[in-house]
Amino acid sequence: MRLIIVGALNGQIGAASKIAIARGAKVGHADDIDAALAALRSGQGADLLMVDVRLDIRKLVDSLANERICVPVVACGIGNDQAAAVAAIRAGAKEYVPLPPDAELIAAVLEAVTEESSAIIHRDPVMVQTLRVADQVAQSDATVLITGESGTGKELLAHHIHLKSRRSGQKFISVNCAAIPDTLLESELFGHEKGAFTGAVARRIGKFEEANGGTLLLDEVTEMEPRLQAKLLRVIQERIVDRLGGGQPVKVDIRLIATTNRNLEEAVRDGSFREDLFFRLNVINIRMPALRERPQDIDVLAEHFSAKYADMNGIARRPIGPETRLRLRAHGWRGNVRELENTMHRAVLLAQGETIEPEAVVLSFDTGANPALNPAPAGPVSSEATRAVNGGAPMVGRTVAEMERDLILNTLQHCFGNRTHAATILGISIRTLRNKLKQYAVDGAGVMPVREIDQMAVHG
Repeated sequence: MRLIIVGALNGQIGAASKIAIARGAKVGHADDIDAALAALRSGQGADLLMVDVRLDIRKLVDSLANERICVPVVACGIGNDQAAAVAAIRAGAKEYVPLPPDAELIAAVLEAVTEESSAIIHRDPVMVQTLRVADQVAQSDATVLITGESGTGKELLAHHIHLKSRRSGQKFISVNCAAIPDTLLESELFGHEKGAFTGAVARRIGKFEEANGGTLLLDEVTEMEPRLQAKLLRVIQERIVDRLGGGQPVKVDIRLIATTNRNLEEAVRDGSFREDLFFRLNVINIRMPALRERPQDIDVLAEHFSAKYADMNGIARRPIGPETRLRLRAHGWRGNVRELENTMHRAVLLAQGETIEPEAVVLSFDTGANPALNPAPAGPVSSEATRAVNGGAPMVGRTVAEMERDLILNTLQHCFGNRTHAATILGISIRTLRNKLKQYAVDGAGVMPVREIDQMAVHG
């Protein structure tokens, strides 16, 4: 993980740096916001910025957004100044860390904000075989195409391949092609010179150059428009990039990995994806199995996420009850590992006894049973099958919007009106929750008033 600490922090920067380095981070330093932006534009790259709360965090966050530099910001300050912390979070910081730094708090923030972990938790033979193939091809420089459903962990597998490769000591750069508008993706990938277009306030190194010597992951590559597909093909073939507005091609040395949740052969047939690019990417194809195809991993992943979120929230670890395990195994997991992680996060916060029981497990809307563990019985479906997983109102005849509203309002009530805790349980941002509650209030639904602690929105 790459960390840039911005500001002097009254001499505490040394202590914070040492803690981060001990946790495996590569740490850089910038004296102020302009220096930090210059470092990011030059291709230095960072997974996290820790910024002195006295600096203009609003300016930094706005500049990052305007220049499409995707890196989370954490504010740091001497003591526990709640007013400064609230101002920083409202300006766009993800978290506030009081100084002098606490080693465990720094470690928790690094893990929570960057969500970086190279270990793939598994036990099922299907996943064992998948990783065996990944390890076998990792030592080569061949392009790898990872396919699979959303939430299976394709990006994690790409990182695993990088760590097992000869380039493991170099950078691993990831670009989500689906999250960046087509008009901006070209600049993100290939970079631009100052003045190349409106808003190009300085030279910006693209991801291909930033990843030079290491590995570049193109996540959801099928979402790229045909014009950019043609340019990408040239880069793959010739290993040179042309910055927007630049006159001199730049050579790059990268290992390329791409992922998609779509059927690429169908995309080629319907004309949405270039056939020649498909063949360039599909040198080695590794399919990430869906969670329902690796049922033995459900227990071990549930235990892992349960422990992770108990520690993160300062809650005593609870074992998962046997009935809860059965319920988890029987679920269809349409959202795969990502859905299971969110489910266990909610369960940790909702559990009240000594163990995590079924009533604490709020499953997603009817995703169907896991066919490998709970085959559908023959004959008519009972009326109970039309009810929500948690024994709520009947599902059939209700819209998804209605069920979402009930889930959000019930969760808010369970949290006694604390919007921050409710958003955490629901797995959505506090901004999304507030927007939905505002709309529900306009529609006449009873919404619990905000709690004072929620207005502070300060952790730690």
